[in-house]
Amino acid sequence: MVPSRGQSERGKIILISKMAEEVLFEFLHMELVSYIYRTAKNNEEDTCISKLEHLGYRIGQSLIERFTKDTPRFKDDLDIMKFLCKDFWTAIYKKQVDNLRTNHQGVYVLQDNRFKLLQQMASGKQYMEFAPKYLALPCGLVRGALANLGINSIVTAEVTSMPACKFQIIIQKT
Repeated sequence: MVPSRGQSERGKIILISKMAEEVLFEFLHMELVSYIYRTAKNNEEDTCISKLEHLGYRIGQSLIERFTKDTPRFKDDLDIMKFLCKDFWTAIYKKQVDNLRTNHQGVYVLQDNRFKLLQQMASGKQYMEFAPKYLALPCGLVRGALANLGINSIVTAEVTSMPACKFQIIIQKT
């Protein structure tokens, strides 16, 4: 995303502004994770993950409300998941989910091969142990967005090789 020679000054400023916005989002996420872990008593992993997931849940609820205000009603769960993978993901991470799979029985898997919040970590397996703390907030974002659309779910994330990530969504039937 480097400005090319032929772009106008205004175009360059807009491009640089968008790049700065993306960097700020990534920085804010890293600082949130760091702050929660620094301020936790006894540095309890489960408590920190829970706080980050809850924060993401509240943000996801608010964002989906804003993103769907002019959208027609979804006809089913699959429609909602498609919206999540295209529009919601693009608004937050500036790209669509790379793959959406379902077993048509309430389980969905969203795969992002270059997940933005893991890209700054080294590729390979050397930082795999840190991935869960950086994926708690995004899991909460998805769960909060779905909850506000009337879908109760369990959202987990799995990393097998950085920065690829799979989010598994299990819809809770009531």
